[in-house]
Amino acid sequence: MTHSSEKPEAKTLLTDIAFGESPRWRGDRFWFADWGAKEIVAVDANGSREVMVRVSFPSFPMSFDWLLDGRLLVVSARDGLLLRQEPDGSLATHADLNGLAPKGLPWNELVVDGRGNAYINNTGFEFPGGEFAPGSIALLTSDGSVRKVADGIAFPNGMVVTSDNATLIVAESYGQRLTAFDIAPDGGLSNRRIWAGTGQDHPDGICLDAQGAVWYADVASKRCVRVRKGGEVLQVIDLDRGCFACVLGGEDRKTLYMLATEWRGVDQSIAGGARTGQVLTIEAAAPGAGWP
Repeated sequence: MTHSSEKPEAKTLLTDIAFGESPRWRGDRFWFADWGAKEIVAVDANGSREVMVRVSFPSFPMSFDWLLDGRLLVVSARDGLLLRQEPDGSLATHADLNGLAPKGLPWNELVVDGRGNAYINNTGFEFPGGEFAPGSIALLTSDGSVRKVADGIAFPNGMVVTSDNATLIVAESYGQRLTAFDIAPDGGLSNRRIWAGTGQDHPDGICLDAQGAVWYADVASKRCVRVRKGGEVLQVIDLDRGCFACVLGGEDRKTLYMLATEWRGVDQSIAGGARTGQVLTIEAAAPGAGWP
């Protein structure tokens, strides 16, 4: 199959976002974390937004996902805590990740698989501005225990788990590749391998489709790219600003939602109040699969 020459026009679902990340599809709505506004927001098909969570902790970065029983988890990245939303809307400590990575280094992406295991990765260095060091992946099992399951990852970013709960794929942003691991029955990771190289791109958020391809977002190249295992490029969606993350959702999970923002550094992009973030959509070639 050759790289698609079609140039579908991305539709704008939402604007006026400070800095959108961590997209999810849940129920009949698109969810994302607005790092600049310190909010988790749900959006319906008409673009109407509802703030679902407000946080007081530093939210660069902030990821979230759901336990199998429907409870929402939120990563308090700088505190090394995984928080759980209680029925009254408050956030309580669900797990303490301190001790699995140097204190204060940001925890980044979170994904809960179909068995209730939660994988959370740590960048391994202060971003932006810090001296690079490789990051890691931690596992929180459904019984509440936490442990490190992978390390030596060049800026771990987006993660997905395949529908059969057998494989985890992580974007190594500084490695310019997607890396796969086998998932053991106890949730451990092994058989590390390159799933796909991404050329000059530095993959950020990723999602998986039912044909086994991965979409990855790229900030510097201002695009979202669909690749198959081995690295063949199947489709490219060019945007006018950096693409930070993507997820497949909608009624049939065939809508690709992309979070894009004009990246001008943390001070300008997040604290500067420019609110250049957008949610863009296109109809995808295949429906979403796996987790998230």
